Amino acid sequence: MPETSTKPYLIRALHEWCTDNGYTPQIVVSVDANTVVPKAHIHDGQITLNIGTLATNALVLGNEYIEFQARFSGVTEHIFVPVSAVAAIYSRETGAGMGFEVEPSAPYPGSVEETVDNTGETKATPVTDHKDDGPDDDPKRPRLTIVK
Repeated sequence: MPETSTKPYLIRALHEWCTDNGYTPQIVVSVDANTVVPKAHIHDGQITLNIGTLATNALVLGNEYIEFQARFSGVTEHIFVPVSAVAAIYSRETGAGMGFEVEPSAPYPGSVEETVDNTGETKATPVTDHKDDGPDDDPKRPRLTIVK
């Protein structure tokens, strides 16, 4: 059995260290086809993400993937980052942290759909558990009405 990488453990440890000291943990991610982040915030193939507890919702720092929800320009986005694409984690306030080697990433099994956009580029998109409930006038859905 191959030995597991120390990278996700170090990311979690530095995240906890930043949080315990009141610092803002940030990660630098090398964006590839398996990384789901807002394209408008990518610079030179990388994006820096605030993974602090106040900036994220449902943060999961897993061994293979980092997932959370965050707001970008007022819009909630589902962020999906393979741990292998993380280039660094550091404190925004002090700059203390650690850099990592970026390795090729794999798509998230079972929770990401691959789609091909009009430029022919393959994009990984997370599949959410909720489905479209249809229009608001669906008779199965309860509705509130104002009674005077």
